[in-house]
Amino acid sequence: MKKTLTSIALILGLTVSAGAQLQTPKASPVAKMEQRVGLTDIKIEYSRPGKNNRVVFGDVVPFNEVWRTGANENTKITTSDALIFGKDTLKAGTYAIFTKPTTDSWELIFYADVTNWGTPEKWDETKVVLRTKAAVTALPNVVETFTISLDNLENESASLNFSWDKTTVSYPFTLLTAQRTLANIKKVMAGPSAADFYGAATYYYTNKLDLKQALEWVNKAIEVNPTAFYMYRTKANIQKDLGDKKAAKETAKAGLVIAEKANNKGYIQLLTALIEELNK
Repeated sequence: MKKTLTSIALILGLTVSAGAQLQTPKASPVAKMEQRVGLTDIKIEYSRPGKNNRVVFGDVVPFNEVWRTGANENTKITTSDALIFGKDTLKAGTYAIFTKPTTDSWELIFYADVTNWGTPEKWDETKVVLRTKAAVTALPNVVETFTISLDNLENESASLNFSWDKTTVSYPFTLLTAQRTLANIKKVMAGPSAADFYGAATYYYTNKLDLKQALEWVNKAIEVNPTAFYMYRTKANIQKDLGDKKAAKETAKAGLVIAEKANNKGYIQLLTALIEELNK
């Protein structure tokens, strides 16, 4: 009996141990920074090794070799819009950051595959989306923990900086802020789009608010996008609920013609069923 109880206790103990997830501090803690520059959102995720009385560049980080630019898994940058480094453009997306330090400059490499632990086992040059270089600047004081930062923030520009030990490297870049802002202004000043009018009309109709207002908005939506057969069905339903079945039937028929030209079987069925309902 004692042996049985002991066995059960051992099994239970092993089960608890297997299920436990021990958390201990990482030698190179994970960091995440998010920064909006102009209208562009930039996020950087990386691990931050410490100097720890070591010779960093030329030893911990060898010269003339591709470095993971941090520790552990890939250092990643995510940008919501294009970043322009000199004449080269980094499109919106997520990229791994690698660097190739030398004594007087660093080569910055944006790599399309972000799933590597450290540097890729097999380097694939076709996955390099952008390369750029910058000169090394010596610092008067030691930066103990590896740091990536976005500095010199302006609406149209900023710099991506790497600092560790007594070394810092800065990569200035520009953005399309003015271009994006002007496009947004033109869009807003041109007034609501067909989708805006239709969305408002649908909301009013679905929630049984002001149906006359909903009809006005769906009419404006159709004016802008006259081939949107789905809008005709919504308009017909609004007219039906307003008690104007004759107008609703004409609207549904007009929508059916467009749906048939588009060969949209789903809306052909829906509009046909609506017309049959209105004929009763």
